[in-house]
Amino acid sequence: MADDSSSTTAGSPRRRAGGGRGRRRKPPVRRRGRRIAAWSAAALVVLGGTGAGFLYFKLNGNLSSVDINAALGKNRPENIDNGSQDILVLGSDSRAGDNGKYGRDEGSSRSDTAMIVHVYAGHKEASVVSIPRDTMVGRPECTTQSGKKVPAVRRAQFNEAYSIGGAVCAVKTVEAMTDIRMDHYLEVDFAGFQKLIDKLGGVKVTTTKPIRDKDSHLNLDAGTHTLDGEQSLGLVRTRKGVGDGSDLGRIKLQQAFIKALLEQVKSIGLFTSPTKLYGIADTATKALTTDRDLNSVDKLYSFSNGLKGIGSQDMHMVTLPIGADPRDSDRVVPLTVQSEQVWQALRNDQRIPESAIKDSEGTKTGADDVVK
Repeated sequence: MADDSSSTTAGSPRRRAGGGRGRRRKPPVRRRGRRIAAWSAAALVVLGGTGAGFLYFKLNGNLSSVDINAALGKNRPENIDNGSQDILVLGSDSRAGDNGKYGRDEGSSRSDTAMIVHVYAGHKEASVVSIPRDTMVGRPECTTQSGKKVPAVRRAQFNEAYSIGGAVCAVKTVEAMTDIRMDHYLEVDFAGFQKLIDKLGGVKVTTTKPIRDKDSHLNLDAGTHTLDGEQSLGLVRTRKGVGDGSDLGRIKLQQAFIKALLEQVKSIGLFTSPTKLYGIADTATKALTTDRDLNSVDKLYSFSNGLKGIGSQDMHMVTLPIGADPRDSDRVVPLTVQSEQVWQALRNDQRIPESAIKDSEGTKTGADDVVK
């Protein structure tokens, strides 16, 4: 199961770039990224070997992108030039269609899964911070897809930002929470995720307890399973089937599934079959929405080529320190001191200290060892 923390230093302390809100110098290709979280990890790894002629243009045409930098302008946390990277990864139902059968909410598209991936300088490991969608946070002013300005509020559910203003508002909200500039944005559509798992041939996991959840179409006995796409999607979206039935238990399952998925991608020998590789790359690029800086196959390949050095054991996965919301029993709020410890550690390119997460509600879900 996920390694929640360590207090040892993962990289050299962050050095602030001169000149205030300076731009991070563009790193060499070999330094451009690290292995990221569940949805995008598989998608990126399989892109190599497809960069020629018709296939190149077809795969490029599959990608969707959002120009985060242009939309947010200069009023953002400063870029830091120390070799680390921060990536916001969302799992969403934004492309509709098949997503609806897994329990679409009323109204706008939603983001069920949000992770901040911090890639340490030195490119040997990464920390992943999951943000519960029910966390109450301050949301800055955002603009809707139709161009309407929505004023800032001091208290809003975290995933409301995406529903209101899509990727741009989600990034803006995360940057306001953390005072960390997001270098990249990656969003994976849940229906595309399901198809991608099927193309990969499934993902092997071991469950220590039965999981039954009719809402997420999941019915697993205890034991080892090779989950197909529908079962995998059910696993990462189930709430009622494990632990305390909360979003926090679901996050624990997602974190375990990420590691299993990374091991699966490394083990199946994609590059031995050009036909299989193309099918996976075609499916992966259709499922992805990126920031504008990653909106081509060659850029994604350069980005993903730097991810090869980090295995599942090198990803330190935690949940944002949270406690019960005194105003609403169905919501949670960040623990102020402990959350700042998390963000300060990442700003300084250091491991997240155990003291930041040990008393969080996110460590008390009863779902820690359900999936291995």
